[in-house]
Amino acid sequence: MSDNILALEGVTKIFNAGTLDEKRALDHIDLKVVPGDFITIIGSNGAGKSTLLNVIAGTYLPDDGRIMIAHQDVTRAPEHRRARYIARVFQNPTMGTAADMTIEENLSIAELRGKRRRLKWGVTEARRKRYSEILKVLDLGLEDRLKQPVGLLSGGQRQSMTLLMTTLTLPQLLLLDEHTAALDPRTAAKVIELTETMVTQHKLTTLMITHNMNQALRYGNRMIMLHQGRIQIDVQGDEKQQLTVREVIDKFGTTLKDETLLACGPTPS
Repeated sequence: MSDNILALEGVTKIFNAGTLDEKRALDHIDLKVVPGDFITIIGSNGAGKSTLLNVIAGTYLPDDGRIMIAHQDVTRAPEHRRARYIARVFQNPTMGTAADMTIEENLSIAELRGKRRRLKWGVTEARRKRYSEILKVLDLGLEDRLKQPVGLLSGGQRQSMTLLMTTLTLPQLLLLDEHTAALDPRTAAKVIELTETMVTQHKLTTLMITHNMNQALRYGNRMIMLHQGRIQIDVQGDEKQQLTVREVIDKFGTTLKDETLLACGPTPS
């Protein structure tokens, strides 16, 4: 049996099929991910990056191909059935937490995700103490604000908390959909550093979309680039570590739109 935690075989997704607006968002994608892979995903707008994560998560079902997660065929499985395998952090910081619930309640829900619920529910004192200790890792002072509604936190605090919540259940797949794009540069830098720490410490198998090519090259052990729904580049290990932004642009710049190149920051000469 293969040791792949995720396998996509010939996965295709078409929007508005048979119309003038037909868009082939994914075009026969083949992708195999082994446990512990930290894959960064780059590509211009419309390349298929978010569609790829949506198809893996079950938000969209593919029109063709097969998807395997943990050796289970989930190709036609709905999103809620795949939630037992997957945790996801979105670009919008408000999407990963319940604003009207307290910090401790959000953490408790995350911890119970995928488990059988009992009629009696609540945050026990033992859990409260453990959550306080866990929150200290963020160094944001949230360990002293357990009973505060999450809606009062800043975007960076909420994204940091969402990341922390994924480690309570240690998902088999962590999907990061440009999770720092909506944050100011300073906060984004803190969140991406926290991401690397948590992914590395817990050995989380991760797919991370980013528009920042410097980020894509610096973090993770593997990088793929999508263009027109196809994987144009798939590098890992030493080959990835030795690549520079200039080399990627020189080799693939004609397939990348201007807005993507601008998002990568200054290009080394």
